[in-house]
Amino acid sequence: MFHDHNNKSVSISVSDDEPDEPGKMRVRARRKRKKLSHKRFLRNFLFKYWMLLIIIPAACLLIFEVSAISRKPNPNPNLKQVISESITRESKHSLGNEVVHGNLNRLDPTTHVVAGVRERCLKLLPPEKLEQLDIPVEEGSSSPIDKLLYVISESDSSFLGENTALSQLRTEGTRFNLFTGNQTFEERGKSFEVKESTTVHCGFYSENGGFKISDEDKSYMLACKVVVSTCAFGGGDDLYQPIGMSEASLNKVCYVAFWDEVTLKAQELVERRVGENGFIGKWRVVVVRDLPFSDQRLNGKIPKMLSHRLFPQAKYSIWVDSKSQFRRDPLGVLEALLWRPNAVLAISEHGARGSVYDESKAVVRKNKAKPEEVKVQINQYRKDGFPENKRFDGKKALCEASVIVRKHTPLTSRLMCVWFNEVVRFTSRDQLSFPYVLWRLKAFKNINMFPVCTRKDLVNSMGHIRKAKPLRS
Repeated sequence: MFHDHNNKSVSISVSDDEPDEPGKMRVRARRKRKKLSHKRFLRNFLFKYWMLLIIIPAACLLIFEVSAISRKPNPNPNLKQVISESITRESKHSLGNEVVHGNLNRLDPTTHVVAGVRERCLKLLPPEKLEQLDIPVEEGSSSPIDKLLYVISESDSSFLGENTALSQLRTEGTRFNLFTGNQTFEERGKSFEVKESTTVHCGFYSENGGFKISDEDKSYMLACKVVVSTCAFGGGDDLYQPIGMSEASLNKVCYVAFWDEVTLKAQELVERRVGENGFIGKWRVVVVRDLPFSDQRLNGKIPKMLSHRLFPQAKYSIWVDSKSQFRRDPLGVLEALLWRPNAVLAISEHGARGSVYDESKAVVRKNKAKPEEVKVQINQYRKDGFPENKRFDGKKALCEASVIVRKHTPLTSRLMCVWFNEVVRFTSRDQLSFPYVLWRLKAFKNINMFPVCTRKDLVNSMGHIRKAKPLRS
């Protein structure tokens, strides 16, 4: 090997194992930026979608549990039936064959807020004063009607011919019959005239008109001075025992429930039988035979509106629809709603509407009556000049008549008679005709239109249990 001694050079060793420092720093910087980028991405993702990350696993767990339960075999396939039968047995044992309902036997008061203060809707006297209540002694009457006479049949031949006056008012045949009497349209107009002595159609027109009551029941009803009444025709609603009364009321108030033979049999099927004394609990059950209308709603208007005919010696009556349980002291209710405000009739305001014309549209919309019947009624009221006011003399025009509290006077009896005739003539939706009757009779002076919350305090609303069976025409 030859060496050039004159070439002065420096050798530098280069190895792959020792990279240069600037390159190494660049690689580290890139890795650091990449890690920071991943962290920011993860943080933003969690911030935006944290709810989904919780909900999705929870939903998956729920689905898994449900599927596991559905796959699990039932050791007792009749368990649900056994529990249901057990509840029914306990209910019947504790309530005398009454099936438990959420509102049944509730005595808690209904309240509302007045000027920022919560008050009870029905202001009853305290219990010790309720026990001392008695029926007030009758004083001189200020009623514009001194004597009320009822049209009765001398001959039933008037029902053999066609009533041409009514055929002009209705699209179908008239519902007037031997029970109602054949009220002409002229007689209808005269029934609204205020005179000291007035003669009106008021049911019980003919001995052949139906609504037959036994002599034993008539004798009991004749002795009633204050009565709480209800009815269930066509096997409809159950009978709910009244609650909340004082000992004084128990000795002074009659509780009468009107049934027909269909309801009697329906109640016997669920072991709710009338005792030998004619009672079920506190209710005297009066079984009515030969109901006059095929429409059970019209049959129900008889005890509802004509209590003065059914209880001729009674001074006061309280009507309660069969879908409700009366839960207050009757004498206390009379004191709060009639005696204290000096009223002769108390009835609830309507909760949803104030105008008869608005209510007529709702009745048709909800299929509560035939549109052609409602149209005839409303057209007649317009023709008579009945206004569309939602209030008369400061009182709401429209009522809800599931509870009616009244003193039996010639004025209130006449009001109920003409109201009943309007219901028979037009539609069974009595809230359509009540404001009209008040307007025609100018009877607003001593009417207590109490608010809806007061009605809710008076009764436990149970709703209709089953549909009443219509009679064959």
